[in-house]
Amino acid sequence: MYEQYDTMVRTNTAVLPGADAAVIRVKETRRAIAMCLDGPGRYVAVDAKEGAKLAVAEAARNVVCVGARPIAVTNCLNFASPERPEVMRAFSDVIDGIKEACEKFGTPVVSGNVSFYNETDGRGILPTPTIGMVGLVEDTRKIVTHGFKNEGDLIALLGVTKDDLSVSEYAAVVLGKMTNDLVAEGRVPQIDLELEKLVQETCLRLIDAGLVKSAHDCSEGGLAVTIVESCFSSLGRDAIGAEIKLEMSSLSNDSVLFSESPSRIVVSFSTEDLEAVRTIVSDCPFVVVGTVGDDVFRVSIGDENIMSVPVAELEEAWETSLEKRLAAGKTA
Repeated sequence: MYEQYDTMVRTNTAVLPGADAAVIRVKETRRAIAMCLDGPGRYVAVDAKEGAKLAVAEAARNVVCVGARPIAVTNCLNFASPERPEVMRAFSDVIDGIKEACEKFGTPVVSGNVSFYNETDGRGILPTPTIGMVGLVEDTRKIVTHGFKNEGDLIALLGVTKDDLSVSEYAAVVLGKMTNDLVAEGRVPQIDLELEKLVQETCLRLIDAGLVKSAHDCSEGGLAVTIVESCFSSLGRDAIGAEIKLEMSSLSNDSVLFSESPSRIVVSFSTEDLEAVRTIVSDCPFVVVGTVGDDVFRVSIGDENIMSVPVAELEEAWETSLEKRLAAGKTA
């Protein structure tokens, strides 16, 4: 875990661990390099090409959320035996997916490696391309982190939520679906690379204009998890609550809150900047979903109150989840 590593080597770290991407300053300039890793093995196992595109898009979105423009990619492509036709087909489809996404974002693949024959007793791993994305921050004074900053700030969503629960964390954790079932029956979110590019460019314009107080990639766990993660204490900041008010839609409440539709970013900004934000957002899907404040995470959809939980309780569960899971495994 990053708490056990010296994160300030050579004092170049511009953002301490916990943000969407790591940020390392370029000394004697105002520039910095942002870096992140993504590897959605479950998605790629269901649809190799679409899953690979989602991996590249999420990695690009993560560096955008700290204020960096994506500039290049490295990768580590991990597969079972290529002597199996289905594995070789997945490998080929992954390369096609990475190529398509990288061409859209203008991020050349500058390095990488391939690891085959990852098997034990004849059982192979899921096809798992890991994408390493780097981005360039032109001015370190404009770096953004994911945590909400001030009571009263508005919370908004860039992008569109669709019915994408099929291969989600919700399906695995809440519905209890096993990986084999998800792979056999699941449907990965279909990404529109034009919309993804629009959402990323819009977020960068808001950051460049100095309007955004926080930005957080909406991915694993969906909108509810993304927002509550922005409430948690991080990077020297105390925890803070949020009140989320969502409109009724054709989607189920579960889909609204936990769907893992791509091309979404949660941002926060001052109420007085709303019109300036709307002007910059222009043709990008955008909706205000709530406000920052208090010490409770509240969610309502239409007239229905969905949840009201102290942020401290949610953060404790989040911080100890792995420890509890390992303890449960020992006693099973």
